[in-house]
Amino acid sequence: MSELKIGLIGTGSISESHLQAYQANPKVQLVAVCDLNENRVRDTAAKYNIPHVYTDYRELLANPEVQAVSICTWNNSHAEISIAALRAGKNVLCEKPLCKTVDEALQVEQAVRDTGKLLQVGYVRRHASNIAVLKKFIDAGDLGSIYYAKASLIRRLGNPGGWFADRERSGGGPLIDIGVHAIDLCWYLMGKPKVKSVSGNTYNKLGNRSNIQNYEFYQAADYDASLNTVEDMANALIRFENGASLMVDVSFSLHAKDNSAQINIYGDKGGAEVEPLLSIVTERHDTIINIDPQISTPGFDFQGAFNREIDHFVDSCLGLIDTNSPVEDGVEMIKILNAIYQSAAEGREIHF
Repeated sequence: MSELKIGLIGTGSISESHLQAYQANPKVQLVAVCDLNENRVRDTAAKYNIPHVYTDYRELLANPEVQAVSICTWNNSHAEISIAALRAGKNVLCEKPLCKTVDEALQVEQAVRDTGKLLQVGYVRRHASNIAVLKKFIDAGDLGSIYYAKASLIRRLGNPGGWFADRERSGGGPLIDIGVHAIDLCWYLMGKPKVKSVSGNTYNKLGNRSNIQNYEFYQAADYDASLNTVEDMANALIRFENGASLMVDVSFSLHAKDNSAQINIYGDKGGAEVEPLLSIVTERHDTIINIDPQISTPGFDFQGAFNREIDHFVDSCLGLIDTNSPVEDGVEMIKILNAIYQSAAEGREIHF
């Protein structure tokens, strides 16, 4: 197989990054697209010259031309569609998070085992160019044993509303939407250690602050100022069996002076600042050294990372490589996210 025929399910905003990346890959042919909104899906099909258009994902999966799918739907449908796609013989790239609950995650994992098909979880930050550079340092042992990481993704006013703000469809707020990226990236760079315990807090103090004027922020297509059932912010301490730990805080809304992004990891031979820009710290000859890698994009390159993620998925489907974001990683992340929400709700540390 030298060309992969792709179907895409869900034509919301994130689908554009998938479609652009597929369109740029010479090994790909976009053959089918699906969305509940018929006008939107027809517009997408026309824009990307996609021949088969559906409003029911089951009909897309029944198309024998389709060999693999990208799932870009609401979080509450990820498990159902992933399982159906796998059982229909398709390889799957599922946008993060893998699903909402641990039970769903285990069902998806079982479907992967039963079918022998590939499922890649959409942890796009693993595919950023600065992460590729940093991984070479980590894999070479330059940072030593990584024992601590901290991550903070703060939006002062950034609740997208719509399905993002509807817990039934999203599974939660900033923790499951953007926190999943921060936690997963740190966990990945730390070598994916086994989780020992989780202690978390969530806060519903500010709501979506739809009263704020003169300050623009991204709003979902189905934004509704009256609907908000997710947390404003969350924080957590995650302990691992090897003694390492990870601290994280994320927000959709917070009385912060600025939006901010910070992801740092620390080892016994060196450390690294990943966000906002890659920088590596170590020692040489009893002197602390700051290393600023000379790369074209030292920060997170949004579309570039999606291009590399899609290329990685395509090559995995074609049997050229093994995916670096398998279903097992998706299951582990859902366990962590659900444990944080459980810890916050019950006011206690959750032990694995």
